[in-house]
Amino acid sequence: MGPLKWWMNVAHTDHLDRASSTTRAKRTISGPRRTRSIDAYLRQTRLVALFALAALVAGVVSDFTDGSFWRHHSLLAGLVSSVLVVMLSAAVINEIIESRRRQRWSTLAQYVMFELVRNARMMWLGVLDVSGLLPSSDPQNDFVERSSRIVRDTSRLTTAVRAVLENPETHQHLHREIAFCSEHADEVLGRWAGVMLNVELYAEMIDRHVELAGDVSWIGAILDNEYPPDDARRRSRARSSPAVQIAVEPGSHWLAERVVIITQLAETLDRRTLEIALQIVPIDWWKERLGTKTSAQSRNHP
Repeated sequence: MGPLKWWMNVAHTDHLDRASSTTRAKRTISGPRRTRSIDAYLRQTRLVALFALAALVAGVVSDFTDGSFWRHHSLLAGLVSSVLVVMLSAAVINEIIESRRRQRWSTLAQYVMFELVRNARMMWLGVLDVSGLLPSSDPQNDFVERSSRIVRDTSRLTTAVRAVLENPETHQHLHREIAFCSEHADEVLGRWAGVMLNVELYAEMIDRHVELAGDVSWIGAILDNEYPPDDARRRSRARSSPAVQIAVEPGSHWLAERVVIITQLAETLDRRTLEIALQIVPIDWWKERLGTKTSAQSRNHP
C-alpha cells in the first residue's frame, strides 16, 4: 500500500470515527433518567411488582396443568425460573423494602416536602409580586389557587416579566428576588438532600427540586455577572459560575422567557410535591394526634 493510499484510508477512518462519535453524542444528549411524574413513578414500581407476582402464579398454574411441557424443556424451565426469581427479587422485595422505608421516615419526609413546597412557592410568588400580578390575599383560602392560575397564563405572565426587565428599577427588584431565592434553595437542599436520597421516591422528588434550584442559580449568576451587586461575596460567586461560559441570547426577551419557564416549573413542583406530602401522612392523622394530646393534657392539668 502506497503512502498516499494509506493516508487516505486513515483520513477516511478518522472521518468515520468523528461522525460516529458525533452521532453517539447526539443520541446520548438527554435529561436525567426519571419518570414523567412522582405519581407515574409509584405506578411504575407497583405495576412491575404486580407483573412479577402474576408471572409467578402463571408459572405455578402451568406446572400443575401441563407439567410435561416443562419436563421436556428443562433448559427453558430453568431460564424461566431464574427470570421469575430475579423479577421477584427486583420488584416485589424491593417494593416492600421501599414501602417500609417510606413509612419509617414518613413524618420527616413530609416535613422536608413542606419545606420544598415553601421554597418553590417563594420563587413563583416572588415573580408574581415583582411583576405586579400577585392577587389580593383576601380571601386567604383560595389565594394560592388564584395565584396559580395567573402563573399558568403564559402570555400574560411573559408580558408582565418583559415589562419588569425593561424597567431598571423593577429589573433590580427581580434581580434581588432571584438572588434571595437562589440562596434559600441552596440552604434547603443542602440541609435535606442527603436525607431524601435514602428512598427512591424521595430521591426522584428531590432531583426535580434540584433542577429548579439549578435554573434559578444559573439565572442569578448571569444577572450578577451582567449587573454586579454591591455584595462582594455574590460578585465572587458570579465570576466563578459556569453559567458565564454558556452563550445566551442578548436582550430581555430571552431572559423573560427563561424566568417564565422557571416560574411555571416552580408552581408545578409546588402542587405536585404538596399532593405527595399529603398522601404520606394524612391531615386527619395529624388532627387526631393533636386532638389526643390536647385531651391528655386537659386530663393531667384540670
